[in-house]
Amino acid sequence: MTKVEAIVREELYEEIKDALSGIDIHGITVSQVMGCGEQRGYTNVVRGSKVAVNMLPKIKFEIVVSSDEWADRVVRTISRTAYTGSPGDGKIFVYDLKDAVRIRTGERGRQAIV
Repeated sequence: MTKVEAIVREELYEEIKDALSGIDIHGITVSQVMGCGEQRGYTNVVRGSKVAVNMLPKIKFEIVVSSDEWADRVVRTISRTAYTGSPGDGKIFVYDLKDAVRIRTGERGRQAIV
């Protein structure tokens, strides 16, 4: 089992969600997060004073899949959909999962995520 975690531009939420649905990925967790990277934020004027905004709003997708093949599909789909070519497109992290448990039934492993 593999967990794919993607942190992307918030304005691409709908497109990425629809693209994942298009490859039959329906079990996702989505969170609104803040972060910074190469962009390093921007400067804003608040009440006449310049304020550095380092943390930018992002969306984090978390998807658990049953195989490396599915993980590769998810990574390709998110990469293709989130790409703008500008700093701030985001990052994708891929983790090996030791186990999963479906609380309702007690099923473990692959059965817990399908």
